[in-house]
Order: sequence, then C-alpha cells, then structure tokens
Amino acid sequence: MSAPKIQHFILVFDRHAGHLLDQLDFGTNAKKALGKYEELEREHRENAFMDIVLVGSDSIDTVKITHANYFDGSAKDMYAEVLRISAG
Repeated sequence: MSAPKIQHFILVFDRHAGHLLDQLDFGTNAKKALGKYEELEREHRENAFMDIVLVGSDSIDTVKITHANYFDGSAKDMYAEVLRISAG
C-alpha cells in the first residue's frame, strides 16, 4: 500500500478581522502552490496582520485539525492576547 500523495493548500488569514479570507487547494502541484504563495506574500507584505500559510498534508480535513486556529476562531483570541501583552 502506497502512502497518500501530499496535497498543497494555502490559507489566507486576516488576524485583525479574525477570520480566514481564503483557502486555496493546489492538489499535488507544489510548483503552482509555491508560485501563488510567493505572489500572495508580495501582495500582503505591508500588512502585518495577514498570515499567508502554505501547508502540505494528506487532506484539507487534516489541515483543519493541525491548523485548527485558522478555522475555529481561536486565532483571533490568541493574537488579541499577544497584542495585549506586548502593549502592557
């Protein structure tokens, strides 16, 4: 039995708004995923509140577990606490 092929996903998360703006699926095309990742990083480089995350996994369901904070709203709370502590 062969191992599942790695799927590539990009998550675009706005920490200020506290929600996922986009979830892109590139299947097994790592080159296309990396190109889009670089494009999005350039596009948002001036916005410190944007997370552009390129993830390799067996499925989006696994990504929703391993990167749950981007899907369940907990990232907003985490970043608010970091800002509160750093301002203090």
